[in-house]
Amino acid sequence: MTKEEKSRVIEDLTAQLAGTNVVYVTDISGLNAENTSNLRRACFKAGIKLEVVKNTLLEKAMEGLENNYGELPSILKGSTSIMIAENGNAPAKIIKEFRKKSDRPVLKGAYIHEAVFIGDNQLDALVALKSREEVIGEIIGLLQSPAKNVISALKSGGSTIAGLVKTLSER
Repeated sequence: MTKEEKSRVIEDLTAQLAGTNVVYVTDISGLNAENTSNLRRACFKAGIKLEVVKNTLLEKAMEGLENNYGELPSILKGSTSIMIAENGNAPAKIIKEFRKKSDRPVLKGAYIHEAVFIGDNQLDALVALKSREEVIGEIIGLLQSPAKNVISALKSGGSTIAGLVKTLSER
């Protein structure tokens, strides 16, 4: 690879990383062609971009950004692939589902909205992360709950008061 090609790849990686807040660093080496194709297909369906990268070029791209990738550059050894997504837990769900049939891909680390996760043991925590839409839905549900309780209390209270007035008028 020539110096110009390397600088172009670094620029492309920098642009990709700058445009997202969700980056998973994985190892998919050891997968046969069929399993690799299945993984790529699953990622495509979920809106995740999967790309095999050179460690040094990815490290230089990370250095060129303002984001604090923490210890992620230190784990760039061996075969490396990146998964770029909009949803923070989508790549983790794909990895977990895919590992029911295989021991790959291995999670090396992840960068999600300024939080850094290192190691394959973080996979369950990443799967449990809620998407932005799920959090917004929960907040809306929590905000609606007290209003519903007040309305139902007023409705039931109205019938109770009416019952008391009716009973008193009959006496």
